[in-house]
Amino acid sequence: MAENAEGDLNSNLLHTPYHTGDPQLDTAIGQWLRWDKNPKTKEQIENLLRNGMNKELRDRLCCRMTFGTAGLRSAMGAGFCYINDLTVIQSTQLAKLTAAVLLAKDVPVYLFSRYVPTPFVPYAVQELKAVAGVMITASHNRKEDNGYKVYWENGAQITSPHDKEILKCIEECVEPWNGSWNDNLVDTSPLTRDPLQDICRRYMEDLKKICFYRELNSKTTLKFVHTSFHGVGHDYVQLAFQVFGFKPPIPVPEQKDPDPDFSTVKCPNPEEGESVLELSLRLAEKENARIVLATDPDADRLAVAELQENGDWKVFTGNELAALFGWWMFDCWKKNKSTNADVKNIYMLATTVSSKILKAIALKEGFHFEETLPGFKWIGSRIKDLLENGKEVLFAFEESIGFLCGTSVLDKDGVSAAVVIAEMASYLETMNITLKQQLIKVYEKYGYHISKTSYFLCYEPTTIKSIFERLRNFDSPKEYPKFCGTFAILHVRDITTGYDSSQPNKKSVLPVSKNSQMITFTFQNGCVATLRTSGTEPKIKYYAEMCASPDRNDTALLEEELKKLIEALIEHFLEPSRNGLTWRCV
Repeated sequence: MAENAEGDLNSNLLHTPYHTGDPQLDTAIGQWLRWDKNPKTKEQIENLLRNGMNKELRDRLCCRMTFGTAGLRSAMGAGFCYINDLTVIQSTQLAKLTAAVLLAKDVPVYLFSRYVPTPFVPYAVQELKAVAGVMITASHNRKEDNGYKVYWENGAQITSPHDKEILKCIEECVEPWNGSWNDNLVDTSPLTRDPLQDICRRYMEDLKKICFYRELNSKTTLKFVHTSFHGVGHDYVQLAFQVFGFKPPIPVPEQKDPDPDFSTVKCPNPEEGESVLELSLRLAEKENARIVLATDPDADRLAVAELQENGDWKVFTGNELAALFGWWMFDCWKKNKSTNADVKNIYMLATTVSSKILKAIALKEGFHFEETLPGFKWIGSRIKDLLENGKEVLFAFEESIGFLCGTSVLDKDGVSAAVVIAEMASYLETMNITLKQQLIKVYEKYGYHISKTSYFLCYEPTTIKSIFERLRNFDSPKEYPKFCGTFAILHVRDITTGYDSSQPNKKSVLPVSKNSQMITFTFQNGCVATLRTSGTEPKIKYYAEMCASPDRNDTALLEEELKKLIEALIEHFLEPSRNGLTWRCV
């Protein structure tokens, strides 16, 4: 009797017009229950409807995900605003469903037969001359999340206007096509091909372009520990080390294989530092390994730790590693360049919230440095433009431990970064220099760059907007602040409005981004500070960096000055007490 009653109720839910008092919600409920073929997510909506949870239904069904700095990313669950089978199908019209949607329309598909690092997808798009690529990954996010990255035919993540046009197409065609749910097509369609072996071979062959000391690598006494953070990096990092002539890195056995529950870490993000690297560091001490390499679950980002003489571990920030990579890639270029090579043809790139250390190196060495908006999608697109115009790009990065050495891939790549840093360390070892010691040498030559990043939580969009609008009308209407406490401001750039006081025409060189808030202040003391909102979380982030000239080498003094400026930035610009902001340290 209970089963029949439940069956009747479910049947009624499917065929009854809904009267929640909100026509938009009624339509969305009907669409979801008609289109969703996954019993688990369908049941979540049915239970909410049965219990009259209209606000929850509205939150889940009346808004959609948008493309952020790393594609579509959200928690997994029922509703158009979450990652689930139906929204994946809609976004294409977890990898098998994406392939099924395309195969249902007779579109040939390359589908990897096993998990691969995220950089393999943009690499394959270019190598196979595909029109697009899709990667299903939540990267380093929590286990409840998932994500959907889209790459254009140029091998870079989609940017405007393509992201907006795709979302427009999704809205115009939300009902799944016939055959979209038939993931058996993947195994039976003659239009499906597995590119795994071919792409892996080509990728490893291309790695040789950024290997400069293979013989030295084969003789190094250095030992490396690698953790793949319960993700996909293990096999590919092992192969990369082999290509560079190294002995295999020592894997962390508990974290070597893919595990969607990330069972040994509270957070699968290697950027969190020692707290999540515990197993790696203890294994390194046991194995007498001085360097620990950590790739995040989808192997597109890299964290590095080095054992110091006093027994402590130094976990490098993304900005510190970028200083080392920038020095290394330019030094290798200089030593291996052809006789007619021109330094003015060389480029390095970074996102605008990242360290300015590459800018300092470029000014002294004579190559070009460019900034992009936050997100590697902007870096990838710009690199493609530069390459098409005959330029050579050596290195690019974002401060959140995303690095790209060379240009075989147009996205950040933890696999190649891991083996390049290993080669750098083994080269320095021959001169009895550690990574940390070399970092100091870089700063002494090009100027110390000391940075600090953190954020405040704010759950009220109106509060966030009022904070930034106040900065745009600080002392009087349409006037930005000239001081932050006692610190004089030299220039202001507002990406939201397109204003830049440093430009002759007062217009920002970087593209305007009206849907997000981002203002950068350049101070007379050399500090640069950016306030911006997160595209996916209720955060106001700040990025502050003291960019000192080489003659200012008192690090304690520089750190104290940066600390005071950040305190002023928080007190005068963010006003956490007045605005109800909650501070979180990164």
